[in-house]
Amino acid sequence: QVQLVESGGGLVQAGGSLRLSCAASGSVFSSYNMGWYRQAPGKEREFVATITRSGVTTNYADSVKGRFTISRDNADNAKTTVFLQMNDLKPEDTAIYYCNTVPAVWTWGQGTQVTVSS
Repeated sequence: QVQLVESGGGLVQAGGSLRLSCAASGSVFSSYNMGWYRQAPGKEREFVATITRSGVTTNYADSVKGRFTISRDNADNAKTTVFLQMNDLKPEDTAIYYCNTVPAVWTWGQGTQVTVSS
């Protein structure tokens, strides 16, 4: 059974930074491309960033390009950790952030709330 646990969210002022983490256990996750998604109040969940299983290639939504950086730690095949470094945060980045495979195939975790005040 795959379990996704996101952490690292919080309240930050515009221009600030946060680093999100996503731990996954229960399968060989190093075989999957992984990504971060977010859902703002009243909006659909949207793609934020993705990283290939090797960690070599990344891709970002235009709205976060140049501000967010996705990375992963595949050192332990029994556990994969995916990170999202978020810099120069803006109020429009306020959302619940989730991780999952790309495309998303696992049950969604609880997510982690990011709130950016102006």
